[in-house]
Amino acid sequence: MPNERLRAALASRGWTHAVLADAAGVDPKSVERWVNLGRTPRRATALMAAEALGEDVYALWPALRQARAARTVSPELVALYDQRADLPVSVFVEVLAQARERIDVLVYAAVFLHEAYPRLNDLLRERAAEGTAIKIAVGDADSPHVRARGREERFGHGIESRCRLALLHYAPLLDVPGIELRTHATTLYNTLYRADDQVLVNAHVWGTNAYAAPVWHLRRTRDGGVFDTYANSFDAVWDTARPVER
Repeated sequence: MPNERLRAALASRGWTHAVLADAAGVDPKSVERWVNLGRTPRRATALMAAEALGEDVYALWPALRQARAARTVSPELVALYDQRADLPVSVFVEVLAQARERIDVLVYAAVFLHEAYPRLNDLLRERAAEGTAIKIAVGDADSPHVRARGREERFGHGIESRCRLALLHYAPLLDVPGIELRTHATTLYNTLYRADDQVLVNAHVWGTNAYAAPVWHLRRTRDGGVFDTYANSFDAVWDTARPVER
């Protein structure tokens, strides 16, 4: 089927196939196939041609938009779990135990880890002793964002008490070299458990407790990917958090 939108764009400028071919760095026969047979060029070539014509590339070749939307799942995605309750605590433990450079934990409370794995503090001490830098950010129980989260989850004041309980769990680590503990007062969109180039992301869904919300396991494969988006999020929250003192 001919590409009438492209034909009209050429006609409005008074361009021949050869002129557009020169602008896009292709053979005139390629442009002829784009127009008369409705062929779609490679994305980079299409972008050059559209820019030369002053047209929207997706208006000229809608298939490019569809191809972009249908691209494969990010290679950084290791696994996707329907809800946190589907994950054995051993998954969290194994990821943290593999850390050699850094562990970052960003939660409101997440006391389920200590409750299901009483050796969590011992594990963190062991990693710190081996040179792993550990940063743990727990929700400030007095923060309006924490209280709002409790209302949204229909959990009432329970989340505030769990934030305080989380601090009690982590308190024995305050004097451990290499481990930092802070409280944050931010709106938390995701709970993060990072270990070097892996991160478990527990999504926060309005009106749903975290244990019933999805978790995706990511592994960093490139700069500027999905992993880095969450890593940068942690750093931004950490910079606003307050150190916990005895």
